[in-house]
Amino acid sequence: MGVVIGIDIGGSTTKIVGFDNNKQLMKPMFVTADDPITSIYGAFGKFTDTNGLGLNDIEKVMVTGVGSSYVNKPIYNLKCEVTPEFRCIGLGGLYLSGLDDAIIVSLGTGTALVHAKRDNEPEYLGGTGVGGGTLMGLSSKLLGLNKIEHIDDLARTGDINNVDLKIKDMSKKNIGLSSQMTAANFGKLSDIATQGDLAIGLINMVFETVGMVAYFASKQFNLKDIVLTGNLTQMSQANDTFKTLNEMFNMNFVIPENAQFSTVIGAALSSFKK
Repeated sequence: MGVVIGIDIGGSTTKIVGFDNNKQLMKPMFVTADDPITSIYGAFGKFTDTNGLGLNDIEKVMVTGVGSSYVNKPIYNLKCEVTPEFRCIGLGGLYLSGLDDAIIVSLGTGTALVHAKRDNEPEYLGGTGVGGGTLMGLSSKLLGLNKIEHIDDLARTGDINNVDLKIKDMSKKNIGLSSQMTAANFGKLSDIATQGDLAIGLINMVFETVGMVAYFASKQFNLKDIVLTGNLTQMSQANDTFKTLNEMFNMNFVIPENAQFSTVIGAALSSFKK
C-alpha cells in the first residue's frame, strides 16, 4: 500500500498531510497562495519534496475544504477523491484526541460542530458564525490589525477585567455561579481600556461563545469530552480560556497536538474508512 495524502483547501491557505505505508502520520504542512489551484500544487510540491516522495509512492489523494470544488481532474494523474469536510472534522478530532466519542469543534472562519463516535459516521450538528472571521473583522475595525499573530501578541498585554463584566462585579453573594463567569462580554468596558484590553476581550468573546455552543451541544449526547481543532486553537489565550470553562462546567475541553491540522488529517484517514 502506498502513501495516502490528505489536502484541505481553504480560501488562501492549503494544508497537507500524509500517512505512510505503515499508516504512520507524516508531518503536516501548509502553504499560502493567492488562489486555490496555486495553493494545491504548491502544497503538493512542498510536501513531496520535503518527504522525498515520487509520484509512484503515492496511492491516493483525498481532498476536502471549501476549495475542493476547484479539483475537477486528477492531481498529476494520481487517483483523487473529494471527501466531505464535516466527516474529516470528526475523524481527525477522534484520531488526535484518542477519544472514542466526543463533540469535535472546528474553529475556522466560522465554527462547525460535529458529533464523532468510533465506528459511526460523524454527524454534523450545526455551528455558529462566530469564529476566526469575527475576530479578524472586529480587530481590523477596532485595532487596525489584520494578522492573527499581531492580535495574539497585543492581547498578551491586556487585562480582561477592564473589558468583561463578571459575576463577581454584580454580586458579593454566592448565587450558584462561579464568580469568574462572564456575565456580559464587553459589559464593563473601561474608558481607559488599552488596545491590549480590547484584543483580549475580542478573543475571549469568540472563545467563550464557541465554548458555550459546544457545551450545549454536548448535553444532548451526555458527553463531557469536547475536542477543539482549527487555527484559532494555536492562540496563546486558548488554553487558559478553555481551562476556565472546564473548571466552571466540569467539562473536558481538549486541544490536542496538531489541532490546527485536524481536518486535513481526517481527510487522509477517510481513505482507510471506506
